Amino acid sequence: MTGGAARWFAAQLRTERRGLAGVLAWSVAAALPALVSGRLIALAVDQGFLRGRGTVGLAWLGALAAATAVGALGARQIPRALGGALEPVRDRLVRRIVAGALRRALAGRPDPGVVAKLTEQTETVRDTGAGLLLGMQQVGMAVVAAAIGLLLLAPVTALLVLPPVLAALLLLSRLLPELMARHRALLAAEDRVAATVGGLTAAVRDVVACGAGPRAGAEAAAVFAEQAAAERAVARADALRTALGIVGGQLSLVVLLAAAPWLVASGRLSPGEVLGALTYVTTGLQPALRAAVQSTGGSGVRLAVTLQRLLDGSADEPDPAPAGGRVPGRLDLSVEGLTFAYGAGAEPVVRDLDLTVPHGTHLAVVGPSGIGKSTLADLLTGVAVPQAGRVRVGGVPLAETDPAWRRRSVAIIPQEAYVFSGTLAENLAYLRPDAAEAELDAAVAALGLAPLRARLGGYGAALGPRSGLTPGERQLVALARVWLSPARIVVLDEATCHLDPAAEARVEHAFRDRPGTLVVIAHRLSSARRADRVLVMDGTRPRLGTHGELLRDSPLYADLVGAWTVHPAAR
Repeated sequence: MTGGAARWFAAQLRTERRGLAGVLAWSVAAALPALVSGRLIALAVDQGFLRGRGTVGLAWLGALAAATAVGALGARQIPRALGGALEPVRDRLVRRIVAGALRRALAGRPDPGVVAKLTEQTETVRDTGAGLLLGMQQVGMAVVAAAIGLLLLAPVTALLVLPPVLAALLLLSRLLPELMARHRALLAAEDRVAATVGGLTAAVRDVVACGAGPRAGAEAAAVFAEQAAAERAVARADALRTALGIVGGQLSLVVLLAAAPWLVASGRLSPGEVLGALTYVTTGLQPALRAAVQSTGGSGVRLAVTLQRLLDGSADEPDPAPAGGRVPGRLDLSVEGLTFAYGAGAEPVVRDLDLTVPHGTHLAVVGPSGIGKSTLADLLTGVAVPQAGRVRVGGVPLAETDPAWRRRSVAIIPQEAYVFSGTLAENLAYLRPDAAEAELDAAVAALGLAPLRARLGGYGAALGPRSGLTPGERQLVALARVWLSPARIVVLDEATCHLDPAAEARVEHAFRDRPGTLVVIAHRLSSARRADRVLVMDGTRPRLGTHGELLRDSPLYADLVGAWTVHPAAR
């Protein structure tokens, strides 16, 4: 395991001494058969069956059965003890990854592979960590027990069986660097798959609208092919690792069997001692070698590579220093030559867009589904970074503004509203923790949450997965949260799609009466009628104007509002 990953893993395990003590205690019990099996079989043969004393032989075998029962009891308890030690480690790793992802997102460096890390890779760390510890205890206890047993039974047998085992372990150590390199390549390929598929899924409407399906499919197929090639490379290395364990264990057995006739004929070993030595090899050293190969070459490599990737740049890095960005003196919003595409070589869903939104303006954005309206919302708020062009606030590029100011002054509400487990008051005041109850009352009145507040039983009512909120009620809570916030540039990305038209109109009027700029990605065209200006996105030449101007000048807009008129000259 690499140094950083090994130190972190060891430090976490040191905090779980009680669980590890239980693992050790049960491991000692589980190793009892490996320690006494060969000796008991030798006694059963030499002092019992070969002398015609069957009762004595059966007595020694009964002692072996009792030792086996004790070992089985110990082995049964080891996985439970391992779970008690490793589950807290996995939980701390998940918290670290989440904290690191949030830090990077706030610093403008979002991690597209965080979902794969939280699901597949943390489970890999837990499972491979358990496999490594289980293998280590099996190897350590079984090898020590078998070695002691062989030395006490007949030292010459240890000289015969140990060299093949040591040779297999030496070859495995030479293979480990290549194994780790191939596993790192596989994890990198999995991250690329997660990032590519996640981006294409998020932009599926834009991809379909722009006819970029074949190109998006080819891009996804390429990363899947890379992952498949990495999987095959890992499989080949794993096959060689497995072969080392089999050959090393079987070779020690062959050497012992080849030497047994001479050892018995020369009087160095009795028939019972030969059987006892074979027992130590087949039930002790061979399983231990297989466990060593599996745990160090399999679990150990996957744990080292996966854990190191998860630790790199995660929550233990220092908090980002104050960015020292600029604070705009004005809040007018402008866009210059804005271009954005999902993936290298993909057709842009927003191309060379120029737009100016004076502070205090109510702008509605309309267009066919999948044309890029939500993408524009992400670009205006800094959620997405354009390939070309800039978004400016008060003449300052949005990317150069102070992050703390940006989080406080710019807000976006997506279609899927987020309501966290907490009270209604905590949800409403999340972006303004110092809000007084009178201010909560104002938000409730402005957005029409009074029936919901009454149904829940007041601001102290608990919200959560079982609170029974409808999608529309969740949207109202999220809208009221932003209405209470200090944000002065607010983008509603179909944030009222689950509300009825009257509730939607009430929400938009409430935000319009509030200080600041309002951009509405329209779910209904009635939103365009209420706006000061309307931006029509058609994929080629966006048009900006008032509702009346666009009815006259934009055939697409006229068609969208059901007022299309075909003049004879236009046919």
